[in-house]
Amino acid sequence: MLQNNPELKGKIDLLWNKFWSGGISNPLTAIEQITYLLFMKRLDELDLKHQSDSEWTGETYASKFEGSWIPPEYRARQDARDNDANWARKLDDEKRYAIDKRSLRWSEFKRMQAEEMLLHVQSKVFPFLKDLNGAESNFSHHMKNAVFIIPKPALLVEAVKTIDEIFEVMEKDSQEKGQAFQDIQGDVYEFLLSEIATAGKNGQFRTPRHIIKLMAELVQPQLGHKIADPACGSGGFLLGAYQYIVTQLAIKAGSTNLTPDEDGFVRTSVAAALTEKAQAILASSLWGYDIDSTMVRLGLMNLMMHGIDEPHIDYKDTLSKSYIEEAEYDIVMANPPFTGSIDKGDINENLQLATTKTELLFVENIYRLLKKGGTACVIVPQGVLFSTGGAFKILRQLLIERCDLKAVITLPSGVFKPYAGVSTAILLFTKVWASKEKVTKPATEYVWFYDMAADGYSLDDKRAKQEGFGDLQDIITKYHARNAETDTDRASKYFIVSRAELEAESYDLSMSRYKQDVPQEVHYDEPSAILDRLIRAEVGDLNGADLAKMESGIVRELLELKGMVG
Repeated sequence: MLQNNPELKGKIDLLWNKFWSGGISNPLTAIEQITYLLFMKRLDELDLKHQSDSEWTGETYASKFEGSWIPPEYRARQDARDNDANWARKLDDEKRYAIDKRSLRWSEFKRMQAEEMLLHVQSKVFPFLKDLNGAESNFSHHMKNAVFIIPKPALLVEAVKTIDEIFEVMEKDSQEKGQAFQDIQGDVYEFLLSEIATAGKNGQFRTPRHIIKLMAELVQPQLGHKIADPACGSGGFLLGAYQYIVTQLAIKAGSTNLTPDEDGFVRTSVAAALTEKAQAILASSLWGYDIDSTMVRLGLMNLMMHGIDEPHIDYKDTLSKSYIEEAEYDIVMANPPFTGSIDKGDINENLQLATTKTELLFVENIYRLLKKGGTACVIVPQGVLFSTGGAFKILRQLLIERCDLKAVITLPSGVFKPYAGVSTAILLFTKVWASKEKVTKPATEYVWFYDMAADGYSLDDKRAKQEGFGDLQDIITKYHARNAETDTDRASKYFIVSRAELEAESYDLSMSRYKQDVPQEVHYDEPSAILDRLIRAEVGDLNGADLAKMESGIVRELLELKGMVG
């Protein structure tokens, strides 16, 4: 969407520049602060809309900005009744420190003078935001250590002004193009996340959203599936699964106003048409974990900006001994860290691979997290496919014998630029044998390979959108129509390989091991014609050539060589 709206993209770039020039140069810090402001703005707008709708429908709506708000530290607790003096002081504090919620609205505080606005947002609005879902909520728990660090009144004023302008363009775009406002808002937030230049350290790369959409189309999550990402970052895979499910439900309900995006995918985030029961099921389906507290907060807010009120994203190291879940999930979608290693003493005892390489441990852990019959779609570095180390071989054998390894899709090395040029692949597998079960028959019969050459974007650092969809839509079509009897052309970009052949090759999963190279006939000019071109490059037109040049060393030798070949 943003590629087709230079006005909106320009205003977002302007917002970034204001933060940079205002002293917040770390992109991760900047996006946290921008996110808080976007939340304040959207919270006010949604509340006003709900109030307006309730007046038309006659339904009761309790505004988030009615009454007073008491900061948690000044609330009287029931257990303080045992101490009369303390109870009385708390009640007095409640009255003294109560804040009129109306003053916490974006539409109210944006009219304040610069210094007053900064103090008001720092000391009242932001604490209210952190307490939004109640002290016991997952959101409030992870927001506990969040800080509002916009340092200058002028920067806050400029940021508020620019965000108002961004929302105006979004509203205009929604009305003129018929796209849901919530989807546009989600696109804007996704664009902001894409600007995190610090991504890529410790092997963590932001996964392009069209690759996530591709993977969702491959696994096809359904309402009621329990879905996880054990290294979720900003929550892109959870959002991808959510959007896929909501879109399929909208299509089944007869929605006809959904159009393909620039990558050929049909998606919406708007779940308003779902029943209350369906919304509750969907909200309880998504589970994410990450070891970076900042990314946990960004993941929570990313999903909340897309309409998921209380996401299940938590701070947790899913490879450590403290994480004991097993056989819990129907779907796992992930792009776990590629590089680095974990402290051997902290690795979960249930992980059997004798390695500290996280790219191997995460894949084994994902296998453990799946229920029997559950499916995973995971991005791995291509070294996992063919490296000869013992742990690499054992993992590949596990995927082939204990799982139905359905597909290996190699991705071009530019997919993760500008963060990294690493070559990657998608593994798609379904768990057949539980970790403690004895394998009586290997689960995989054959593996479908596809060599993606293009993803619809340039493969340089700019990653500019190209015409068409690359191989994205072809992969989806060919995968769901794969056939062991017909997908046999080893010179094609996709084909089937049997388990027996994979076993004979020590479970090597690199496509090049099995692909048949077709020699192409190349036609060359006659030697005399090539020599003529070389001579012309030195002296120009042979008929009017300068005699001095003709007698020069290199030209003389070329002429002698021409005379020898005829």
